[in-house]
Amino acid sequence: MSSTTHETISLSEIPSRHSSDDVTPSEIEQPSLSPADGGKAAWLLLASCCLIQLPVWGFSTVFGIFQEYYSTHDVLQGDKGDLATVGTTSTVWCIPTGLAITVIGSLLSSFSQQVWHLIATQGVMCAIGNALMFSPSSLYMDQWFIQKKGLALGIMWAAKSITGVALPFVANACLNRFGSSTTFRAWTVTTLLTTLLSLPFMKPRIPVSPYASARRLDLSFLRLATFWMLQAGNIIQSFGYFLPSTYLPSYSTATVGLPETTGTMLVSLFNATSVVGGICVGMLCDRFAVSNILLFSSVGSALSVFLLWGMASSPESESPQTAIALLTLFSIFYGFFAGGFSSTWSGIIKQIKRDSSASLETGLVFGLLAGGRGIGNVISGPLSTALIKQGSLSGSQGNSETGFSTQYGTLILFTGITAVFGAWSWMWRYISSGVHCVSR
Repeated sequence: MSSTTHETISLSEIPSRHSSDDVTPSEIEQPSLSPADGGKAAWLLLASCCLIQLPVWGFSTVFGIFQEYYSTHDVLQGDKGDLATVGTTSTVWCIPTGLAITVIGSLLSSFSQQVWHLIATQGVMCAIGNALMFSPSSLYMDQWFIQKKGLALGIMWAAKSITGVALPFVANACLNRFGSSTTFRAWTVTTLLTTLLSLPFMKPRIPVSPYASARRLDLSFLRLATFWMLQAGNIIQSFGYFLPSTYLPSYSTATVGLPETTGTMLVSLFNATSVVGGICVGMLCDRFAVSNILLFSSVGSALSVFLLWGMASSPESESPQTAIALLTLFSIFYGFFAGGFSSTWSGIIKQIKRDSSASLETGLVFGLLAGGRGIGNVISGPLSTALIKQGSLSGSQGNSETGFSTQYGTLILFTGITAVFGAWSWMWRYISSGVHCVSR
């Protein structure tokens, strides 16, 4: 769509009708549209999309704090190794219905006494509710921002990260002072209020056309290798993306021997640098090929995992100051590079649209990317539990010299490998071009 104030739909864009039907100019003319990429309505919509990130993503961004609390306090009965499933399940993707489900799930979670209670309420119910709340906002933003789509998407993902800057400290203080039940009830009220504030501005830019039902959904992009290669990297990267924020608090306290406040600080720092990373990566996707930006994000993420988290070990082998420095640098660099990965979706959509037909439903592609990321996040919960049980890469967990020789060794390696394969589309393009040259 053009960003001009007045727009009309041409005859070629109207589905064919029977010859006996008369098409009058009044039926063709559409109401004037608000400008895209700017204007009061567009920025209010973006602000509302940013605000709704708090109830949708807030809990999952700080779940590591809750996991550490549950692991060290006798609050829940059951296998506490399954707690990671709660945090990753709650990140999967109408708003009023979603709000009701999320509020009910969050409220019921405050009465949880077993681990499975928390998985069913805070994990599954809130995941469904959050999906219903998040989906319309992403579709509307696709209409309001066209030329600046990458920037807008980057700002929205940055807002998600901002919720995780102060929340770790707030959650830690509330858990220690009021306990998990009261904290969850307070979170329920916060979810309700923030979503209600967002609702008035959540509206589409383009009115629903009376001919929309006659238009066939174009799924031809599903036959493109480009889509599946980009989606593959998206899913693989999501397998490991949330693991550092989930396990850093317990890693820093139980393994490295640092104070509890250090773990909270690391999660907050990770989310803070994700703000900058999300905006920067989004802006880069508006200017450069998305496969190159994916490579940039993936390599930076992988190097920070292998060289910083993987090298941080227990005080028996190095000073606490060194461990703190390595984990701090890891939170900064991983937050920047990995935290900006989702901002590449605007570039992915642009690339698929370039290779596909002009009638591509960008909202559908966005939903499939979000769904792919949700699949990876859900699977990473039980998978991370198995990786923790696998333990050290060296087979010994005493006097650990590096993070790889702790019980988190396999988990760290897995996180780094999935970060590398986030750039799968770049690898595929490089390999396929090489094979093509050899065949010639």
